Amino acid sequence: MSEDLQIKDVVIADGKAAVKGALITTHYRGFLEDGSEFDSSYARGKPFQCVIGTGRVIKGWDQGLMGMKVGGTRTLFVPAHLAYAERGMGSRVPANANLRFEIELLEVLTRDD
Repeated sequence: MSEDLQIKDVVIADGKAAVKGALITTHYRGFLEDGSEFDSSYARGKPFQCVIGTGRVIKGWDQGLMGMKVGGTRTLFVPAHLAYAERGMGSRVPANANLRFEIELLEVLTRDD
């Protein structure tokens, strides 16, 4: 399995682009390599917000969402070292797990807004 972050745009949009330090709003699903879903903002019925590019989320998101535009959908393959590495995430993500995310970008807010 590749050790590099892989980014695949499923839907390319022309909205505002995600930049370092922006507050982004997303809907996402996270999958383990066997295809089982370990997390989903859709299942919670609430979009996920985070500041991007500043170490508040896993490195795979910080790197993989840069430049993505509002309205777009992107799939990220995140190798373990850019995800939760050897610590995993509770009972849902085992240590050293490679992850796949399907992410829909809903909103980007920057200091100018």
